[in-house]
Amino acid sequence: MSHAAMNEARKGMLVKQVGPLALIQDAGRFGVGHLGVTQGGAADWISFRWANWLLGNSLNSAALEIVMGGGLSFETESEVRLALTGADLDAQLDGKPLAPNSSFKLLPGQRLVFRQPRQGLRAYLAFPGGLNAPEVLGSRACTAREQIGGLHEDGKPLKVGDRLTWKGTAPAVRRIVEGQGPRMPASGCHLPIVLGSQIASFSGHSLFQAFNQPWTVDNRADRMGVRLTGPGLHGSLTGIISEGIPLGAVQIPPDGQPIVLMNDRQTIGGYPRLGALTAIACATLSQCLPGTEVWLTPVSASQAQDDYRDQLKVWS
Repeated sequence: MSHAAMNEARKGMLVKQVGPLALIQDAGRFGVGHLGVTQGGAADWISFRWANWLLGNSLNSAALEIVMGGGLSFETESEVRLALTGADLDAQLDGKPLAPNSSFKLLPGQRLVFRQPRQGLRAYLAFPGGLNAPEVLGSRACTAREQIGGLHEDGKPLKVGDRLTWKGTAPAVRRIVEGQGPRMPASGCHLPIVLGSQIASFSGHSLFQAFNQPWTVDNRADRMGVRLTGPGLHGSLTGIISEGIPLGAVQIPPDGQPIVLMNDRQTIGGYPRLGALTAIACATLSQCLPGTEVWLTPVSASQAQDDYRDQLKVWS
């Protein structure tokens, strides 16, 4: 075996302890909704892209999405430079704190630990060239409900003993300009929403409540959807013929409490909708801890598109 091949064989990082949820994610799985397969992918796609940008990866390269931390820990077998963005989960390298939104070097035998959220909910850990994992329907993204993606092609989170390997060897060393990188939401943040065709079915009083008072992020939240609690919203429709569900769709079930559908949502649904959060708003909501107050703020489709294009420009 050549020296290069031996180095490649030793390249890896072992999972020593697991937390609540650590999933391999990329940009998502598209073009398969007609098969009933949802998009999946990084919930905070902005932080995810920044993590890959820091290493000079393709922005869609597979990385780890780490929720809450909860003691998740790794031990590296080889020297490697990683990038960490998104939530501050009190990450530590051999007991020394790591700042989010930067890259850092690990040496063989060092241990990386994620403890608990200090700001935000999801952190993203990128690897040189992206993580190695089987590609299923054009993506490596884990979707637990559909049991596809990830290291073992079963959609399950990392478990103790799993070994992560990556594609690249010499990543770029980049830095995020202060004020340009991902920002974690604070209570009172605004979530832009593009109104939908069923908006006229809601009463005037409900529409006033929807957009003129804060909603609270409930603890009933996961990668499928986030429930918002507040005054019940009601209208003339109690149900509709099931139709396709976009990312960020704001459904109003019979109890009147909005549910924002996220990356692992079902592909069709039959509850009336206020509209859909913008892509940027979905990234923001994915970082909101339970108890965070948010405001729904109507915007035009053209404004949402302009904001999305402006966000993409920062990586060009």
